[in-house]
This record gives sequence, C-alpha cells and structure tokens, in this order.
Amino acid sequence: MRWVHGLGFPVPKVHSAAGRDMVLDRVHGPTMRESVVAGAMTAEDGGRLLADLHRRLHTLPPPLGGGAGTVRHLDLHPDNVIMSPAGPVVIDWRNSDVGPPAVDVALTAVILAQVALSPRPDAPAARGILSSYLAAAGPLSTSGLDQAMAYRSADRNATSAELDLLRRLPETLLTEVT
Repeated sequence: MRWVHGLGFPVPKVHSAAGRDMVLDRVHGPTMRESVVAGAMTAEDGGRLLADLHRRLHTLPPPLGGGAGTVRHLDLHPDNVIMSPAGPVVIDWRNSDVGPPAVDVALTAVILAQVALSPRPDAPAARGILSSYLAAAGPLSTSGLDQAMAYRSADRNATSAELDLLRRLPETLLTEVT
C-alpha cells in the first residue's frame, strides 16, 4: 500500500505497520457496491471504474526486488472500493503481489460472477457491473481465467455453495452473464 500510494494510486495512506497491525488514514464513504445498490452510481459506471482502476494499477512499476510483472490487488471488487468525497479509494491489500495482470483482471470477473449467479439480493447489481466491467476491461485471457479460477478454488474459507458456483463460472463468464 505504501508503494502504490507513493506512486499516486488511490489507497489509504499507511502511517505505520508492525506485524498484522496497521495505522491508516480513515476513508469515509459507501462502498461501490453500496453506491450501486442505492442508485447513487450506475452498474455501468461501476464496471468501467473497476476496469480503469485495474488499468491504472497495472501501469505501476513493481517495488524493487518485487519480481516480474505488475502490481496486482487480487481482490479488487465493489466492496473493496470506497467512494470517498475525493474519489474512489481501494482497500484490502492483504492478497496483493506482483505478477501477470491478466490474473488480476480475471479474478475481478470471477468474483463478480460468483455474486451475479448467487441468490444474494445484490446479484442484479453484480450482473450489471460484470457486464460493464467485461466490456471495459476487454476479453479475458484463457490463462488469466484458469489461474483466477484455481486461485479462488484454493480459498480455504470458500463454502460448498461458492465452490459449486466456481465450477459453473467459465461457461457462464463467456456466455450468459456477458
């Protein structure tokens, strides 16, 4: 977070970090999901904003010694974007790393599709955001989608219902939802 903040990416400023404890700037505002569900933001605008945040993030150089590739968030979805009065702010960087950006882009699509196919009340909003996101982000690479699916499938906190949705996603991402 310090690295991308120093490069001008919209994240809370880190004041101190020791072990699992961090002191950050407090960011006020609803999440992107809350904004879309409340009608304060359209799903189309939300999808375009997520794609733009990925584009901006993936142009940043990795930290020195960070490896090959670009900085990746690996959990960039509407609940991790705070719509602050100063603009969007990306939170929850615990999964971030450096690597191929296609995986990061595909992970956002997979997360959105999981919600879009679920019985959650915000599923219609997720479908709209996903459709707009895919149009703005461009086609998903097969390798990025395969790696994103493997990454999500390995989540030890995933429920059986979430894993079942994951098994149905590749076909759905390419047909029904888009």
